[in-house]
Amino acid sequence: MEWSFQTAERLAAALRAGEVSSAELTDEAIARIEREDKAINAICVPDFDRARAAARGADQARARGEDRPLLGIPVTVKESYNIAGLPTTWGVPLHRNHMPAEDAVQVSRLKAAGAVVLGKTNVPLGLQDVQTFNEIYGTTNNPWDHGRTPGGSSGGSAAALASGFGALSIGSDIGGSLRTPAHFCGVYAHKPTLGLAANRGMVPPPAPALPEDLDLAVVGPMARAARDLALLLDVMAGPDPLTLGVAHEVTLPPARHERLRDFRVLVLDEHPLLPTGSAVRAGVNRVADALADGGARVERRTPLLPDLTEAATLYTQLLFSSSAARFPVEAYERLRTRAAGLSADDQSLGAARLRGAVFSHRDWMEANSRRELHRHGWRRLFAEFDAVVCPITPTPAFPHDHDPDLLERRIDIDGVEYPYLDQLVWAGLATMPGLPATAVPAGLSSAGLPVGVQLIGPMFEDRTPLRLAELLERRIGGFQAPR
Repeated sequence: MEWSFQTAERLAAALRAGEVSSAELTDEAIARIEREDKAINAICVPDFDRARAAARGADQARARGEDRPLLGIPVTVKESYNIAGLPTTWGVPLHRNHMPAEDAVQVSRLKAAGAVVLGKTNVPLGLQDVQTFNEIYGTTNNPWDHGRTPGGSSGGSAAALASGFGALSIGSDIGGSLRTPAHFCGVYAHKPTLGLAANRGMVPPPAPALPEDLDLAVVGPMARAARDLALLLDVMAGPDPLTLGVAHEVTLPPARHERLRDFRVLVLDEHPLLPTGSAVRAGVNRVADALADGGARVERRTPLLPDLTEAATLYTQLLFSSSAARFPVEAYERLRTRAAGLSADDQSLGAARLRGAVFSHRDWMEANSRRELHRHGWRRLFAEFDAVVCPITPTPAFPHDHDPDLLERRIDIDGVEYPYLDQLVWAGLATMPGLPATAVPAGLSSAGLPVGVQLIGPMFEDRTPLRLAELLERRIGGFQAPR
């Protein structure tokens, strides 16, 4: 039997039943990577010798009667996580030889759960793109169409999963970096509630790995099945032991419902600032129809929805305030000059990017206060609904575009070009208020490309969108191997 595309849950059962050993699974995964990754370039830092040793150790542990959630299961890790003995570069040539001394907290949790780490997956420069390429490791291709991107910044992880390189992966998300690659490659991902999973050791080099409460950014699981997301989230969730002085433990509330017909769902497919492409709109409608056919209460509009234009503007300002805070002084001053030249009437997302990049602390505090009003609005909405279904980006995977100036790039939506970074508005809908969001496959476009949607849930009720993802998978299917 070939195991490469089996779920982690299936592999765990096979390992427990003695159908297969971890050493066999690991050898099969490595052989597949060596055979097929030349065309994909998902695994940028292989760690095969240590993986084989870990697999032997997992088999020996099982022979002693041990059992852990991921014992013996081959996985991959996004390049941006520190792994002792391997480089962490974030795709930045200056740091190509940066070698951290200890594992990131999430890598430690993977290993403690028994996972076998095959290696690290490729990322864009500084994790700041909806594509995955850098000067050190080159370009990662979409397994469905090598002329297209797998997304970013967790594009290497999504491409690895779609190619059968390991059963699980861990990534991160601030601008859809878990959800967009899942959508583009036809796999699953979950952006946890802000602060749910500790992030220490997922840090740009050469910064020290310290506990930090990040604004907007999260770490989270990726998989080929909805139940696998929940399995991996249980391993990842919990505070950093350095901040509490205790081992990580967290108890999330159960899903609000177990049956599809009990869910109350709001479906969105239009944004005031950006059109939704026909392929993505069709995917949203496939999901909406499946929910309705399953007996769920499906609504298309509500006065409770926070204002989408203000939400996108706030998200854009907070995102660029965060990213530009580390810019060199000269670059920052150039941005200040450009922002000062903006017309007060310019309320475009491009203007929001510039203004956010040069926010003062006072500006940031004002934006943060408005964010709290949006969070309150979402709490009111989730008193009436259990989940929101909406796009992740307006299109399926697009052709590689390596123009070094992201502000000059364009995204083609049904034949009309729009600013490249405007496609982040849907990802930001969940990111700005810190809500959990699960990316799920929703079939293929007419061109044969994967299309995904996101299921946004109430804060710290991550199990609700995860359960809805599982129920949807049963009705409309889930991951398909690339054709």
